[in-house]
Amino acid sequence: MKKLSIFVILAVAAFLTPTVNAQTRDWGCTPEVQQEMLATVSLYQADIKEYKNSKDVRYLFDAYPKWKMIVANCPKQSKNLYINGVNILKAFINDAKTDSVRNIYIEELMTMYDTRIANYGEAAEVLGKKAMDLWQLRGAAAIEEVYNIYSEAIKQGDKDLDAAYVVKYMESTINYVRAGKAEPTLVVDNYDIASDLLDKELESVAGDSVKTKLIAGYIAGLENAFSPYAGCEELVNIYSKKFEQDPDNIDLLKKITGILMKKGCTTEPLFFSATEKLYSLEPSPATALRMGQMSFSKEQYGKAISYLSDAVKGLTETKDIYKAHILIGLSHTKQNAYSAARAAFLDAAKADPTKGEPYVQIANLYASSARMVDDNMNGRSVYWAAVDKLNKAKSVDQSEENIELVNKLISSYAAHYPKKADVFMAQNLSDGQSFLVGGWIGESTIVRTR
Repeated sequence: MKKLSIFVILAVAAFLTPTVNAQTRDWGCTPEVQQEMLATVSLYQADIKEYKNSKDVRYLFDAYPKWKMIVANCPKQSKNLYINGVNILKAFINDAKTDSVRNIYIEELMTMYDTRIANYGEAAEVLGKKAMDLWQLRGAAAIEEVYNIYSEAIKQGDKDLDAAYVVKYMESTINYVRAGKAEPTLVVDNYDIASDLLDKELESVAGDSVKTKLIAGYIAGLENAFSPYAGCEELVNIYSKKFEQDPDNIDLLKKITGILMKKGCTTEPLFFSATEKLYSLEPSPATALRMGQMSFSKEQYGKAISYLSDAVKGLTETKDIYKAHILIGLSHTKQNAYSAARAAFLDAAKADPTKGEPYVQIANLYASSARMVDDNMNGRSVYWAAVDKLNKAKSVDQSEENIELVNKLISSYAAHYPKKADVFMAQNLSDGQSFLVGGWIGESTIVRTR
């Protein structure tokens, strides 16, 4: 290995002295100690540079005593101390000849993460790295400690926590429960937390197709990890006994209704009982939304509209406002109140302009209205207006699921276009000309024939 002359290092340090004395950046130590550490920092940085150029781990072994001295005396010298520290300590961990020696360096790595947090913050993200490293290094022997670290990362906040660690948090929860250290309800409770975090992250990257795809992948990973616990029967088995034991526990009721609604278990008697109990104890926009969901599931559409209309007055989350308007629209549809249904779906589109579903629902309303429109073409003009709405759905929502559904519907509805001769005979019109679809639809479109 190439070694720099100590005289060269000291010369560099002497050259740097005026700059260091003049600088104001805090190294986490006194100016005197900072001055004393200059030569050590220079030697350490030279070793790291050689390692990066050569990938020879011997330079990491050389860097270790200097690195350790810098961290101990001036822990804020640079955040890179901790980034490089991972490589340094893992080199020693991999080189250890006995478990006892290996464990010493693993503990030092864990302590280093704590020191980084103490000096640079970013607790959630750093704790995520710490937990992942501990799991990789100790595996099942560290199940409880890994779970506790991930839990602390989640508690510290989600703003600086990479979405990948949210999935790891869920995986560590499952390992923790399978090890017999907690009841299965913990898996469901923590899934609720993790799912909300990833949903918020997905909302925050809307419009960025690359990031959206990445977060969608994490969500798929989360759902896959949770799938053994996700069936309605499993969820009901987990929560029924708790509900019977403590039916007035508002926090429990929120968990039960929230997870059952999220997993589509809204026809379960437990959902009905828990929702009604929660609404009686704590009427709020959130509980009104759940009552609306429940009423819709029971085919009590008038009640659903009433609850959901109250809910949207106080809801603040975009996804909840959107959901409420969609359910109002579907409830009106079931009552054949098409104009009111369309208005509700348009409100949903305003709540979340990235969703194609509201326009798909309106298109379906139009397509089902052929018998209600007198156009001398057996109402076939409604399919022109329906396809207009489907094209709108494609323009605002580029998700694979939406595009696939819309293309199938367009193909289906286009098959119902009138023939050229029928349009000419009925309206004296041809392809591309404007036409006002009558009846409750009342929209301008263009002629299309098959």
